[in-house]
Amino acid sequence: MRETPEHRSRTMRAVKSRNTSPELAVRRLLHSMGYRYRLHRADLPGKPDIVFPGRRKAIFVHGCFWHGHNCPRGARIPKENRAYWQEKIDRNRSRDKKVSTQIRLANWKRLIIWECEIRSDDLSEKLRQFLDRD
Repeated sequence: MRETPEHRSRTMRAVKSRNTSPELAVRRLLHSMGYRYRLHRADLPGKPDIVFPGRRKAIFVHGCFWHGHNCPRGARIPKENRAYWQEKIDRNRSRDKKVSTQIRLANWKRLIIWECEIRSDDLSEKLRQFLDRD
């Protein structure tokens, strides 16, 4: 069944870029681990989702589909309008690479948490290692 343009538009408007479910899950985990952070610092490249200013570390929580992760969810491209979606994801990946370079040049460290990693038992250890190492 094909969606109407109005239905597709309504669906796409509902997609958020801040305070997404995966981002909230990572924030809850960090808070339960005793870490305190800032959110969406506009003065940093890419407006990282979670920022630790004193440590000069930033965490980006990426949706697998939107950022072209190599997991099953990220590897799928919608059947409708494939060229548009492939270009969109390619632009997002290109922007992510540029932001990564800018963060590094600003002397910050960054970590990407993929949506598919949220339920992983290793996530808390991954976060702890990132935040506690120099």
